[in-house]
Amino acid sequence: MKKIRIGCGAGYGGDRIEPAVELVQKGNIQYLVFECLAERTIAIGQRQKKHNPDAGYNELLAARMQAVLPACIEKGIKIVTNMGSANPRAAAKVTADIARSLGAKNLKIAIIEGDDVYEQVIAQDSKLDELKQPISQCGKKIVSANAYIGAEPMVEALNNGADIVIAGRVSDPSLFLSIMMHEFKWAANDWTHLGKGTILGHLLECAGQITGGYFADPGFRDVPNLARLGFPIAEISEDGDAIITKVEGSGGMVTPDTCKEQMLYEIHRPDEYKTPDVIADFTNITFTQDGKNRVAVTGGNGRARPETLKVSVGYEDGWIGEGEMSYAGPGAVERGKLALEIVKERFAISNVKPQEVRYDLIGVNSLHGATLSQNSQPYEVRVRVAGRFATKAEAAVVGNEVETLYTNGPAGGGGAMKSVKEIVAMDSTYISRDLVKTNIDYLEV
Repeated sequence: MKKIRIGCGAGYGGDRIEPAVELVQKGNIQYLVFECLAERTIAIGQRQKKHNPDAGYNELLAARMQAVLPACIEKGIKIVTNMGSANPRAAAKVTADIARSLGAKNLKIAIIEGDDVYEQVIAQDSKLDELKQPISQCGKKIVSANAYIGAEPMVEALNNGADIVIAGRVSDPSLFLSIMMHEFKWAANDWTHLGKGTILGHLLECAGQITGGYFADPGFRDVPNLARLGFPIAEISEDGDAIITKVEGSGGMVTPDTCKEQMLYEIHRPDEYKTPDVIADFTNITFTQDGKNRVAVTGGNGRARPETLKVSVGYEDGWIGEGEMSYAGPGAVERGKLALEIVKERFAISNVKPQEVRYDLIGVNSLHGATLSQNSQPYEVRVRVAGRFATKAEAAVVGNEVETLYTNGPAGGGGAMKSVKEIVAMDSTYISRDLVKTNIDYLEV
């Protein structure tokens, strides 16, 4: 039975580069996937592209390609990635320039476009899920709308001989599924195999999470050598079963429990995991240890894909002003509480009215609030005040007021930090897949 080996070289946009290099040098893989898009990432990329038509792709794309392309070119390892973000064409051009500088010959780079559906959702006046209003009535400035596209355009690119496939907003598991569909000639309506392939893509997509990063909990679930964490490899058979493993000697571990932890990550309904390609069913998967750092994955199923595609919609949502200050030594908690009370009163005196505001003591109540936090008295705490405002000028007041605690009490404050940042918020909607027209273009090196 035919088998392929796929490595995941990144699980998010800012992930480490060294494990990807290790995969191409020592992993004996045929494909390397970089999964680098979060919900908000592409909205930020669209804004960057608006200001600079050559921007809007993943900021580490050049560094990643520079690091892995020498071995990929030498060994014939193909790359599939969503690092194109809001600008796959510009990302492909940068990649081509790097390949030429390395002396590459006969390299084919595919550009997948068409996920930008801003015009379509505006024309449809689509209803947003969380705001629960049509775009025309939501009172927000929409900055991006990108549909989650599926594996088919990437399959076509690979079928046409692409060595590197650069896309934007595709479904995360579709990056991996496209390789399986290409290699095993799975049909676009082979729901069982597409379901199994989507499950494998989901297991791989977060890179180091499945090799122990997400699993580690010292004293309870110890994971060796996390500073050298290896990223995952899937040995996939034509029937859709697989072995999850990693480079021998790398840090971390692969066990049924690390695989289960990742399988449950971001899953709402295990029996109905919707993607553009298939509705996958995770409920009958079995994980079996098959040697050190080798886990066999069997089972899984799928049924017909949805008729609509999910769209991530980015919109401007005001500004956040933030300020922090540290207190240490005896009475640190009480001084921190006093500092927060001072800032609250200063807001009232100055008529500062945040739309939302948080007053936190990091180390005491910043994550779970006063109700769930233990009544401990740590030696040091950090005050944090964060408020949402309509304008940048209003938001700047927060950090300024916290900073004045240096000289205006309480005693012993230090390490002040302040910032102002614009908020790009995300919502979602759905549109008919008929409205999403993908395009494939190629650059030859």
